[in-house]
Amino acid sequence: MRRHLTEEEKAAKKLANIVSDVRLDLDDVGVYLATLAPNVVYRRLVEIAESAEEEKVRQYDRINISPLF
Repeated sequence: MRRHLTEEEKAAKKLANIVSDVRLDLDDVGVYLATLAPNVVYRRLVEIAESAEEEKVRQYDRINISPLF
Protein backbone atom coordinates (compact mmCIF):
# COMPACT_ATOMS: atom_id res chain seq x y z
CA MET A 1 0.00 0.00 0.00
CA ARG A 2 1.40 3.39 -1.00
CA ARG A 3 1.42 6.21 1.48
CA HIS A 4 0.52 9.70 0.43
CA LEU A 5 3.28 12.27 0.19
CA THR A 6 3.11 15.20 2.57
CA GLU A 7 3.02 18.74 1.20
CA GLU A 8 6.61 19.15 2.40
CA GLU A 9 7.73 16.06 0.46
CA LYS A 10 5.95 17.32 -2.65
CA ALA A 11 7.62 20.73 -2.31
CA ALA A 12 11.05 19.11 -1.81
CA LYS A 13 10.59 17.04 -4.97
CA LYS A 14 9.57 20.14 -6.95
CA LEU A 15 12.60 22.10 -5.70
CA ALA A 16 14.91 19.17 -6.47
CA ASN A 17 13.52 18.92 -10.01
CA ILE A 18 13.93 22.64 -10.61
CA VAL A 19 17.53 22.93 -9.42
CA SER A 20 18.68 19.64 -10.96
CA ASP A 21 18.28 21.09 -14.47
CA VAL A 22 21.92 21.76 -15.37
CA ARG A 23 20.84 24.15 -18.14
CA LEU A 24 19.53 26.50 -15.46
CA ASP A 25 21.90 29.30 -14.42
CA LEU A 26 21.49 29.32 -10.66
CA ASP A 27 23.26 32.67 -10.32
CA ASP A 28 20.67 34.28 -12.58
CA VAL A 29 17.88 32.58 -10.67
CA GLY A 30 19.28 34.13 -7.50
CA VAL A 31 19.40 37.58 -9.09
CA TYR A 32 15.82 37.29 -10.34
CA LEU A 33 14.67 35.92 -6.99
CA ALA A 34 16.20 38.90 -5.20
CA THR A 35 14.59 41.27 -7.68
CA LEU A 36 11.14 39.74 -8.07
CA ALA A 37 10.32 38.04 -4.77
CA PRO A 38 9.79 39.50 -1.31
CA ASN A 39 12.53 39.09 1.30
CA VAL A 40 10.56 36.42 3.12
CA VAL A 41 10.94 34.08 0.12
CA TYR A 42 14.72 34.44 0.25
CA ARG A 43 14.80 33.89 4.01
CA ARG A 44 12.64 30.78 3.68
CA LEU A 45 14.96 29.35 1.00
CA VAL A 46 17.93 29.96 3.29
CA GLU A 47 16.07 28.11 6.05
CA ILE A 48 15.46 25.18 3.69
CA ALA A 49 19.14 25.07 2.69
CA GLU A 50 20.32 25.18 6.32
CA SER A 51 17.92 22.41 7.30
CA ALA A 52 19.09 20.27 4.37
CA GLU A 53 22.73 20.83 5.32
CA GLU A 54 22.08 19.78 8.93
CA GLU A 55 20.28 16.63 7.76
CA LYS A 56 23.11 15.74 5.35
CA VAL A 57 25.63 16.06 8.22
CA ARG A 58 23.43 13.84 10.45
CA GLN A 59 23.18 11.23 7.69
CA TYR A 60 26.94 11.30 7.10
CA ASP A 61 27.66 10.97 10.82
CA ARG A 62 25.18 8.10 11.19
CA ILE A 63 26.81 6.19 8.31
CA ASN A 64 30.51 7.03 8.73
CA ILE A 65 31.16 7.49 12.42
CA SER A 66 31.46 4.32 14.44
CA PRO A 67 29.42 4.42 17.65
CA LEU A 68 32.20 2.41 19.35
CA PHE A 69 34.67 5.32 19.30
